[in-house]
Amino acid sequence: MGEQIGNYLASSGIVTYIVLLWLSTYFILSVWIFVYRYFVLSALIGQERATLESLVEGVRKIPRSALLGYALRKRRVGMSRETLEVGKQRATSRATLGLTMLAVVASTSPFIGLFGTVVEILDAFSKLGEGARATLDVIAPVISKALVATATGILTAIPAYSFHLLLKRSAFELATILQMQIEMIVAGEHVDVEQGS
Repeated sequence: MGEQIGNYLASSGIVTYIVLLWLSTYFILSVWIFVYRYFVLSALIGQERATLESLVEGVRKIPRSALLGYALRKRRVGMSRETLEVGKQRATSRATLGLTMLAVVASTSPFIGLFGTVVEILDAFSKLGEGARATLDVIAPVISKALVATATGILTAIPAYSFHLLLKRSAFELATILQMQIEMIVAGEHVDVEQGS
């Protein structure tokens, strides 16, 4: 297997190297964004669930660490529905960081791979046109080698798209919990932000 990869890379052109490097960078970036954002969102969702549970149980203080508590502390204004909605929008905006990059990777990777394939096939056919012999035995390996770039593009896009959907679902869950907190706060008599750390 290692010998085949070595032969593939040795017989590839500069465009193939650029395409494979680009797709490798996309893949590493996608995995990094997913892992980092997954743990951040999981922690935020757990924290905000605990805050919601305390509001349901009748506790009238939002922890300073809660996203709405943080938004209220920073704004130093009254606790109106509008202020709470602004806090929710800020938190949702923070929760969706990285989703755009995952969407870009998922949508462009197949095209980048396809570009590499087209360039390799054009190069192969120009070389085959120079020789007199163009049989299936000669053309098939060249085309299969050229299709590696397309396969790499698809293999990069699939995880990026899946990661995008999983993180989008987590961000939606966080926004839903924050909306429930807002409803509980507005329905209650009075809620304060804790002063301690």
